[in-house]
Amino acid sequence: MAGVTQGKETASETPLGDEHKPVHVKWYRSVFYNATILGLCSFAAPGLWGAMNSLGAGGGQSPYLVNTGNALTFCLMVISCWLTSGIIRYIGIKGALFVGTIGYAPYSAGLYLNNRYGVEWLVIVGAAFCGISAGVFWAAEAAIAIAYPEPHNRGRMVAYWLTWTRIGQILGGAINLGLNADRNEAGKVSYTVYIIFIALQASGTLVALLLNRPSQVQRPNGTPVELTIFDNPWQEIKATTRTFLTKKFLFIVLWIGQGVYSEAVFFTYNALWFSVRARALGSFLSGIVAVICGNLLGLWLDQHHIPLRKRSRSAFAVIMTLQGAWWLWLAINVTEFRRTQPIFDWSDPGFGKAFGVFVFLVSGFQLNYNFSYFIIDQISSSPQETIRLAALLRGTESAWQAVSYGLNAVPIIASVGGPYINFGLWGISIIPAWLIIKDFGASDGKSDVENHVEEQGEELRKD
Repeated sequence: MAGVTQGKETASETPLGDEHKPVHVKWYRSVFYNATILGLCSFAAPGLWGAMNSLGAGGGQSPYLVNTGNALTFCLMVISCWLTSGIIRYIGIKGALFVGTIGYAPYSAGLYLNNRYGVEWLVIVGAAFCGISAGVFWAAEAAIAIAYPEPHNRGRMVAYWLTWTRIGQILGGAINLGLNADRNEAGKVSYTVYIIFIALQASGTLVALLLNRPSQVQRPNGTPVELTIFDNPWQEIKATTRTFLTKKFLFIVLWIGQGVYSEAVFFTYNALWFSVRARALGSFLSGIVAVICGNLLGLWLDQHHIPLRKRSRSAFAVIMTLQGAWWLWLAINVTEFRRTQPIFDWSDPGFGKAFGVFVFLVSGFQLNYNFSYFIIDQISSSPQETIRLAALLRGTESAWQAVSYGLNAVPIIASVGGPYINFGLWGISIIPAWLIIKDFGASDGKSDVENHVEEQGEELRKD
C-alpha cells in the first residue's frame, strides 16, 4: 500500500542499509496474529453493533429512537477520538484498544430492554457509554491497522481486519434470518438475538488483552513497529488540531463525509421499507458482498508492480462512479416509496429493485472505509502523525455520522431527505479529494512516509 516495489520498500524501511536483519517470526508476534486479534475485537464490538443496525433501527420497528441514540454515540465519539492520542501517551495502544471495547455491551443491553419491554432510557444511556469508549477504540484500531503491517502488505491486512467487522454483520444477519425466516411483515426482530450479542461483545474486552504491544511485534525483515506518543496530552491535543487544519486533511473531510453519512441512510431505508425477514436477509447478504469488495480493493492497492499513481487514481474513479450510480438509484426508489408506502418482502414484485441498492450501498461503505486508510497512510509523515491522523479520521467520521443519525431521526428526512443529502454530498466531495489523491505517487512511486524516512536516512549519513 505504500506504493513501491518490495525491494524499494525494504530499502526505505532500512535507510541505513543493514541496520535490521531478517528474523524468525513467532506466530504469536506476527503481523497476521495481531491483525486477527484486532479483527476479533472489531467483530465483537463495532461488527456486532453494525449487525444490529443493519437490521434497521437496531432491530426495532421504528428507526427514530435508535437514530437519536446513535447520534449521541457519534457526538461523544468525536470528543473521545480527539483525545485518543493523549490517552495513548499514558496507557499505550493496547490499553486504548482494551478501554475502547467496554461500552458496546451496554449499548446492546439498551436495545434488548427496548425491544422486549419497551424501556427507552437505557437506549440513550447505553449509546452514551458506547460513544465514550468507541471513539478510543476506533482511533486505536485505525492506528494499529496502519502501523503494524509491512508497507507492501498493508492493503491486504487492512482488508483482512475489516473483514472481521463484516463477519459480525454476517453472523448477526444469519442468526436473525434463522429466528425470523417466517416473518414476512413489518415489525421488530426477536429479542433472543440481543442476549447472544451482549455475550459476544463482552468477550471482545478480554480478546483485546491478547494484542501485542508495538515493541513486541515481529516483522520478517526485522524492522520495528513505531507507534508511540512522546508528548504530553495538551501538546498532543494542539498537535492533533494543527494536523486537522492542514490542507491534506481538510480537503478530504467532505469525501470522508459522503462515505460514512450513508450508514444511517441505508440502515433507515432497510427499516422503513422491508419486512423483518427481508431486513435480516439484507444484513446477511450485504455483509458477504462487502467482504468480497473490500478484499478485492485491498488486493488491488497492494499490486506494487503497478505504479502508485495508477492504483490510487483508478480506485478513486471506480469507487466514486459506483457511488454516484447507487445514489441515483436510491433517490429514485425513495421518491416512489414516499408516495406508495410499500413494505417489501422477498416474495413481492419489485423486491429486487428495492433490495439491490441496499446491498450495493453497504459494499460502497466498505470500499470507502478501506480506501480511507490508504489515504491516511499516504499523507502521514511520521509514526506520531499516523496516530493523530487515525484519530482525526475516526473523529471526522463520527461527526458526520452524528449529523446523519440525528437528521435521520426526523421522519421526512429519514424517508426521502437522507438519500438526497448524501447524493449532493457525494457530488461536492469529488474535486477536493481529487486534489489530494492526484499527487499520490508523484515522487518515484513512493508514499509520503517513505520519502520522509529516506530523508531522515540521508540526514543521518551526512552526520
